[in-house]
Amino acid sequence: MNKLLVSILIMLHATLVFSQEELKHEVYFDTDKYDIHSTEENRLLLFISSLADIDIESISIFGFCDDRGADSYNLKLSQNRANAIKTIFSNNEISEDLISNVDGKGEVLLKIVNEQNVVKIRGLNRKVEILVKAKPPKPVVEVKKEQPIETKKKDVPELLKGDLKVGDKIVFENILFKTGYSQVIPESKKLLESIANVLVERKDIYFTIQGHVCCTQNSRDAVDRKTNLRNLSEARAQYIYDYFAKKGVDKKRMRRIGLRRKFPLGGDPKFDRRVEILITYVGN
Repeated sequence: MNKLLVSILIMLHATLVFSQEELKHEVYFDTDKYDIHSTEENRLLLFISSLADIDIESISIFGFCDDRGADSYNLKLSQNRANAIKTIFSNNEISEDLISNVDGKGEVLLKIVNEQNVVKIRGLNRKVEILVKAKPPKPVVEVKKEQPIETKKKDVPELLKGDLKVGDKIVFENILFKTGYSQVIPESKKLLESIANVLVERKDIYFTIQGHVCCTQNSRDAVDRKTNLRNLSEARAQYIYDYFAKKGVDKKRMRRIGLRRKFPLGGDPKFDRRVEILITYVGN
């Protein structure tokens, strides 16, 4: 094997290792603008979709300007560009807790870019740079677990019949959703009907239906595949809301909200594709 080929292989390996640790994407803007062109937004959405297979540790967003304009103007414009990108991330099922930096850096010096045409240089400098750092793989440690004492766990209908207080949260265990869809799987419908029947009778409680999507590694549970909208957590909450309403639960007693990927349970991804109810009022 010749020296050139060895050098290429070494460089390729280094690039792959780096790409596993940190991903980079750049979004470009028109002069004096911080709203995102449709072409650039589509590129960004493709990049966000590719993050579904990444266990993200942090996201940094840095805004830049070209060399024209006063320093104060450039700092404000670059910050607005960074904020615009953060908004798109937040609206597309990326938890804001993962975004560690959103900074406007002002202008980029002309000499930094390897290009001779000044117009092209300025175009390349009107940008936001996104750096996504992946978590290192966790070492596999085998832990010997003690055999737990088996206790009978109450199911959701039993919990709803019991003593409830404001602030109680009830996870709809075994009300499961298929990846990418807002409808429950067929095996869950009988239990969902039982829950609805209890809620029809239990007129003294008011509650908020909270929808969730899976946010663990190797998940593509973000986009509603029926509508192609990134509001799947809201769609799941809406599905349960509509189901209860059809079964006779008073709409005045219910609210619904999508909580996106903010609250993973940390176990099997299928249990993150879930709904919960939060008790907001209990009558006498």
